Amino acid sequence: MGPLGFNEIVVILIIVLLLFGGKKIPELMRGLGKGVREFNDAKTNVRKEIEDGISEKDRETAARNAATTSTSTPQP
Repeated sequence: MGPLGFNEIVVILIIVLLLFGGKKIPELMRGLGKGVREFNDAKTNVRKEIEDGISEKDRETAARNAATTSTSTPQP
């Protein structure tokens, strides 16, 4: 089962046209586009939250390291 060829795509499109008719296809495509857009928005939001969490953790680590360095004094 390899990738779809041109002939397979044409057959699928003809079947979709016969099943749904010419008037329903734009509605289906609009719905599909909206679904893809929502998926991409959700993916972007999750990526942003992960990056924010990582950068927040890095800031906390840097603050802890700075506090540890400033409180420890070298002995002569």
